[in-house]
Amino acid sequence: MAAADAAIARVYREEAGRLTGSLVRILGNFDVAEEAVQDAIVAALEKWPQEGVPAQPGAWLQTVARRRAIDRLRRDSNYQSKLALLMEPERSAPPEPDDRLRLIFTCCHPALSREAQVALTLRTVVGLTTPQIARAFLTSEATVAQRIVRAKRKIVDAGIPYRIPEPDTMGERLREVLAVLYLMFNEGYLSSSGDEPHRRDLAEDAAWLAGLMVRLMPEEPECWGLLALMTLHIARADARFDSQGQLVRLQDQDRTRWKRRQIAEAVGMLERAGGFGRPGPYQLQAAIAAVHAEARAWEDTDWAQVLQLYNALLQMVDSPVVRLNRIVARRYVDGPEAALDELETLTAALDGYHLFHATRGEFLDAAGRAGDASAARRRALDLTDNPAERELLLKQLA
Repeated sequence: MAAADAAIARVYREEAGRLTGSLVRILGNFDVAEEAVQDAIVAALEKWPQEGVPAQPGAWLQTVARRRAIDRLRRDSNYQSKLALLMEPERSAPPEPDDRLRLIFTCCHPALSREAQVALTLRTVVGLTTPQIARAFLTSEATVAQRIVRAKRKIVDAGIPYRIPEPDTMGERLREVLAVLYLMFNEGYLSSSGDEPHRRDLAEDAAWLAGLMVRLMPEEPECWGLLALMTLHIARADARFDSQGQLVRLQDQDRTRWKRRQIAEAVGMLERAGGFGRPGPYQLQAAIAAVHAEARAWEDTDWAQVLQLYNALLQMVDSPVVRLNRIVARRYVDGPEAALDELETLTAALDGYHLFHATRGEFLDAAGRAGDASAARRRALDLTDNPAERELLLKQLA
């Protein structure tokens, strides 16, 4: 049964977005598509533990989802033409590999609010749960759920087409599409919930889609910047967890395990982006990651340059999380006491964010305030469900 559950979880991660996208392309209806995929998952949960995992689990899930959608449409005379389209793919080639990207562009239509665009895409394409999306937005689950429902209704009522827009209108959705891929990557790089501390397949999938965006929009430097950022992080993925699956902090990682060729490729992407003369947030974040990646040891990190890059990033994205990361860099330039004073100004904005309290614990330790540091780490422990982060915090508390 455990093997069946693991197979279902893996196939859901790998196929749900693609399958939902292919069904939405045919049906033009999010609700029917999502219900069909969820019905297929339920069927797998019922059958696979008794009958065994099929040789091609993805194809099995696809077949069942299509049959459930057909059953639903047969009860609706208005969908006869779509029913014929839905039945045809079982006798033809598989859906195009960019179905998810079509779905992302549909979800990111300018008729929807930016928050609704990103929330709907993360739910429909990536398969994140409402609580996971709420954590990414640092907002309530009820707010996220309401955004998703309203966005679906708007797409249906406005007749928003399921397609990648023409090149001359693609740019108006670029920011939201890149934001979705960025959040998708972050969830894969370090899971916000669940038993797995990270989902490397999801992170690499986001990088693949970012690469597709580069091919679609090669003159957009932020596409290159995002792909460079993802590539730099993936290049050191092998060193982020030890043999027991415990999280290894950046300063403690074995840098000989970092993939130097990937780092060089990412730096090349960043240089290409810089050649356009239009800097943006993803380019700056990639430049920060590159400074870390090119340092052969933690002690060689050019913290002054990192701080300068964060100062530039704040001019574009003045958010509490960016300020938090900038303060971390400032610690290594101006010392922990000065950084701690600035950190305290973020308490109201980030009191529900576990990394704020974990960072505060580090600063308090460096300032010799062990008791306060332990209290901050206990607060961080209360706010994260990631097993690797929890294990690291428990180790620090011990």
